[in-house]
Amino acid sequence: MSSLYKKSFITDCEGPLTLNDNAFELANHFIDNGGELFKILSLYDDYLVDEVKKPNYKAGNTLLLILPFFLVENIKNKDMIEFSRNNIFTVNESKFLLDYLKERMNTYIVSTSYGQYIEALANYMDFPFENTFYTKVDVDALNINDEEISKIIEFKDQILENPKDYKLFDSIFFNEIPKMGFYNLIKEVDVIGGEGKKLAIDKIIDNDSIDINEILYIGDSITDVEPLRFARDHDGISISFNGNIYPLKEAEIAIISSSAITTAVMANIYADNDKKVVLDFINDYNDEDNLEELFEKYDIDYNVKEEFFKVFENHDKPIIKIVNQENFDEILEASTKMRNEIRGQDIGGLG
Repeated sequence: MSSLYKKSFITDCEGPLTLNDNAFELANHFIDNGGELFKILSLYDDYLVDEVKKPNYKAGNTLLLILPFFLVENIKNKDMIEFSRNNIFTVNESKFLLDYLKERMNTYIVSTSYGQYIEALANYMDFPFENTFYTKVDVDALNINDEEISKIIEFKDQILENPKDYKLFDSIFFNEIPKMGFYNLIKEVDVIGGEGKKLAIDKIIDNDSIDINEILYIGDSITDVEPLRFARDHDGISISFNGNIYPLKEAEIAIISSSAITTAVMANIYADNDKKVVLDFINDYNDEDNLEELFEKYDIDYNVKEEFFKVFENHDKPIIKIVNQENFDEILEASTKMRNEIRGQDIGGLG
């Protein structure tokens, strides 16, 4: 990792940069009824985090819950890598954003996704892989015997037949599967979600030797709650990008946009100014009809400005709001709509 600038831009991957949910897509591709299975487990994951508040359980652990079902299909690292390389779908202008940021801020991707996907994405985006955090799993090292395969198939059928029986799920994932031989390796996998993302921010701040309030964090899902809360509590910039209800409860700023160029505008302002100027811009943006004059006033980079006006030439301007109690429901509705439009209902609906 490299530290060149006074401020650090830290982004989730799936949502702010890409349209993918790679783990869902892997499950949907390699496992029979795997998409439906993943959606059920994702809701269970949300339940354990949001309602049960299960000790030592992190948001994003769906990536662990799904692993035994990958083993049944004999999925290998090369399968995950090849599929990921061939199925990268980016948010419009996200490569422009990352290329622009290289010259302005220390930039990191902090993702719950498997490393096989993040490495493929880093190569695709020409982004330094060493500036990424991700869930590291070596599926080649996970072995499963015939008896365990039969049992996992049985568990899968039970889950699909009883999609809301969380007592059944508790028994499967916290009683039955831990007895199996491969579990000793699975339990060592460190999912970079929720608190894991916040710990990644701690490492970034330490590495970059920046003040604790000189960070911008942007995310879109339940795995971004802790890092968004951390950024907000320490007077950094916290942004929900087409987020669902979870990040919107924590973020100070909401972006609702079909393009990452909107993020580039915010990053541009923050790179050269303090947080107050960012908030002033948002207030002016919502009061000012002449965006050309506004962008001149805030000295927006020429290339960013040109790209922004090209993207939104024949479209409504993106929504950029400071989130409060009065506008929360309106923002949530618009954010959810945009999320589902650009990512699809299946992925958009995941926590």
